[in-house]
Amino acid sequence: MSLQAAQGLLACPHCAGTLLAEDRRWSCPSGHSFDVAKQGYLNLAIGVEPANADTAAMLDARARVQASGLFRFLEQGLDAAVPRKGDPAVLEVGAGTGHYLAELVEGRPSARGVALDVSRAAAKRAARAHHRIASVVADVWHGIPAPHASFDVVLCIFAPRNAGEFARVLSPGGQVIVATPTPNHLAELRVRHGLLGIEEDKHDRLLERFSGLLRHIGSRTLHQDADLTASLVDDLIGMGPNAFHRPAPATASEQVRLEVRLDEFRQL
Repeated sequence: MSLQAAQGLLACPHCAGTLLAEDRRWSCPSGHSFDVAKQGYLNLAIGVEPANADTAAMLDARARVQASGLFRFLEQGLDAAVPRKGDPAVLEVGAGTGHYLAELVEGRPSARGVALDVSRAAAKRAARAHHRIASVVADVWHGIPAPHASFDVVLCIFAPRNAGEFARVLSPGGQVIVATPTPNHLAELRVRHGLLGIEEDKHDRLLERFSGLLRHIGSRTLHQDADLTASLVDDLIGMGPNAFHRPAPATASEQVRLEVRLDEFRQL
């Protein structure tokens, strides 16, 4: 199924007309068309890939971390937040490998998903994440290439948060779930390895950004303490923005706290 999972869920980035699949090409009524990449994803990006897009090496590290089960607590939190009824269309923004979206879709036999990421390297991986997930390249800050009110669930996990676009593509009664790190998340690694900081007012700014666009339902904080091997420490550091400011490799196992806040939003 793969890209066919997105039938009716994608819109032309040039004219906003609904895209429909024709063999290995997607077209809108105005005649704009987009070829499916040989790796199985659809590129609907406007402009060049930004310099801070996830690289193949970053995605390799993220895949190893996700395969380790280190973020299983987050997967369970997301699963509990999304109802297991109906046939929801789920969008994940900044989907990366597509791991979290695949877990949600797998647990909901009638669900289908769209994994959206600005990175082509990420899109290649997400195209293989699940047979009911379509992988699409697009920059959320340039707009989500989807019709109005097309998704029942929008996921944003450690990813860019375009609240206006989330509200636009959310269906009546749908939900937006945003996962962000708290200041305690990987605090030990940030001190020992000089990693990028997390602002104390991050959550307040999140709520302010969504105010007037979506209604805040509530927050939950999820956490787990873990003993990590040196290689897993390196992967945790190398799977995100810190990869662009690469510190020296870890040389020993370390204990860390992983702490994530889930916020749920619905229509006003």
